[in-house]
Parts: sequence; structure tokens; C-alpha cells
Amino acid sequence: MPSTAHLLAPRYWGIHLLALVLVGAAVWLGVWQVEAWQTRRAAEAVDLTLVQPEPLTEVIGANDPFPGDKVGQPVVVAGTWLPEATFSVSGRVGGPRGDDGSWLVTPLIVDGGEAAVLVVRGWTADPEAAPSPPTGPAELVAWLQPSEGSAVPDPDPDDDVLPALRVADAAQRVDLDLYGAYAVVADEVAAGDWPAGDRATNPGTEGLVPARPAELPQAGRFTAVRNLLYGIEWWVFGGFAAFIWWRHVRDLRAGRLAEQEADPGDERRDEPGDEPDPEGRPQPDGHVVPSGP
Repeated sequence: MPSTAHLLAPRYWGIHLLALVLVGAAVWLGVWQVEAWQTRRAAEAVDLTLVQPEPLTEVIGANDPFPGDKVGQPVVVAGTWLPEATFSVSGRVGGPRGDDGSWLVTPLIVDGGEAAVLVVRGWTADPEAAPSPPTGPAELVAWLQPSEGSAVPDPDPDDDVLPALRVADAAQRVDLDLYGAYAVVADEVAAGDWPAGDRATNPGTEGLVPARPAELPQAGRFTAVRNLLYGIEWWVFGGFAAFIWWRHVRDLRAGRLAEQEADPGDERRDEPGDEPDPEGRPQPDGHVVPSGP
């Protein structure tokens, strides 16, 4: 096997450094483009929560499965609060510092029917200190969400705290049919005369921090796809630069091997401690054999 020590000689530092810079830059630029792709898709998902609200009953019926293309859809909900069925959902992050807390959930009996929809009124760090649940009629805009699935069991089914917002679990606490979805009161809506914020009627959000929807709408398939393709292109370029460097190093080693096969003594001269004697003969122990008659 040919020695590879000569590949670290100063005359080769330039090609090694150039390869390192090119590959590193290509990797970094590729990551930058992929992050831009993810950021733009996330921004579009948020924007889709600000589309025109639709009446709840036109988006989902009381006995209908959740429409998968309506995740995060703003809906107008009108009905009457059912305060005695209020409960909290633990393990929710909220507030300006991302503290651990709970959602407060109160069913709202939808006008024109005998079914109720679970409404997340807001977030609180201490459910015990939260304001009393609202009563009477209400009209508000909320983001539609699918029922959560969780394998976490409820440690105390008799209390008013749930580990996840599963409609099936909440149905045991309400003597009415429930929609197969829940709604999060929206604090931002599309421009227009919608019952949100100060224009909402009895939304039950006083004293609570606005909750954020757990799931956002799906961004379009081709949203920011150019950034993704640019990222892949940069990584391909980095791989090509690494390949060229590898080919160059391989050719150098092959050339060195050919030289050593042509002059077997050349390999011994590459090893430290091998000094030629005056006759030009390298000695394994580094000693010089004096010339004689």
C-alpha cells in the first residue's frame, strides 16, 4: 500500500482547504434554503387561519366526521353556554413566557339544534383561580380543530381535568350530543364585521390568555417549493465538490504508487529515520554505514 503521508504536504493544502470550503458552504446554503422553505410554509399555515369565517353548521354537522380539509378553519358559532359542564385540559403551554398551564373548555349549545360544540375559551396558569364560566347566549369566531387522540389515561376520571381534549371523553360529562370537533376562540380574524374581539357576544374570554390552535391548516403542496429545490441543488453541488476532491486524491495516490513501483527504494525514503549513506543506501536504523575501500 502506498503511503498517504505525502497527501498532507503543504503543496496540497490548497486543494484540501478549497474542498472543505466548497462542501461546507454548500451544506450551509442547502440548510438555509430548507429552513426558508419550512418558514414560508409555516407562515402560510398561519395565514390560512385568517380566511373568511364560515358558519359552523355549514362546515360540519352534529353527526358528521371531521372534515380533514377544514383544520384551523375560522367558524362563526352562535348558541348558549353550558357552564355546569366546564372542564380544563392540562399540560398546555401559553402566556408570554410559554408557561405550563391549562385550557378552559365550556360546551356551547349551537342555535338551531340540540348538539353542543366544545369551545376552548382561553389559557390560564391556574384553573382554580380562573374566572367563573360564562352563561347565557354567545356569538363568536373560533378556529375549528379535530378531536385529539391520546394514549395518556385520565388519572382521575371523576375530576374536571382532562389530559387531552378528546370529544369521546368530554361526551361523558355532557348530557347532549357533541360535534366531532372542538373550537378555539379566535383573537385574530379576517377583515370584516365578524363577531370577534370587541364585537363578539359573551365569548367567555375575560381574564384568560388567548389560546392557540393545536393544529394549523396544511400549506399548499407547492408552497415555497423553489426554496426546497434550491436546497437540494446546493447539497448536490456539495456532493459533486467532494467527489472531485476524492478523485483528485485518488489520482495522487495512484501516481505515487506508480512511482514507488518504478523505484522500490523511494518508499523507504519517505519513512522517518531513513537517511541515505554516502553511497545512497538507506539504512533501516538510521545509521550511516561509512564508506570503505
